[in-house]
Formats: sequence, C-alpha cells, structure tokens
Amino acid sequence: MALFQSDGKKLLDVEYDTLVEVGDVVDGMRVLSIQSRGDEYCAFLLDPLSRQVTCYVFDEIYIIGRSPMFETLNEAVEAWLNDEI
Repeated sequence: MALFQSDGKKLLDVEYDTLVEVGDVVDGMRVLSIQSRGDEYCAFLLDPLSRQVTCYVFDEIYIIGRSPMFETLNEAVEAWLNDEI
C-alpha cells in the first residue's frame, strides 16, 4: 500500500512512471478499483467521510480528469465504460 498526495494536477514526490494500484491511498481516499483505456487509467476512490466513490483519471502521474461523486462503485465503473468520465 502506497500513500500519495496530489496538487490537483499531478501526484507529488513520485517517479514519472509510478502507477496507482488497488489498495493505495490518494488524497486520503482508498483506491477500490482501476480500469484502463489506452494510455490513461481511472482510479476509483472511496471517500472516507461521505462513503461515496470518486474517480481520478490519470495519464502516468498527471490527473487529467475527475468525476463527481457516485453512490456505488458499479455506477462509477459504468460511467467510465460509457465514456462519461
């Protein structure tokens, strides 16, 4: 398990080729699942306070997108698969 912090645009203090994995913590949220599409990948994160799922879309260490909160992981993954994120 790795702990990551971001500045909203990229992960801080990590190597360029570092990838977030299931079980890691990003900005205080645990990574529940990872889905990839081409060169980018989406990390589905559980917010510990609201218990909702949010998504960060990464290209290497750069955050190129974020999603609104979802009630369930299934909703979030479906949105990713339907190109809504």
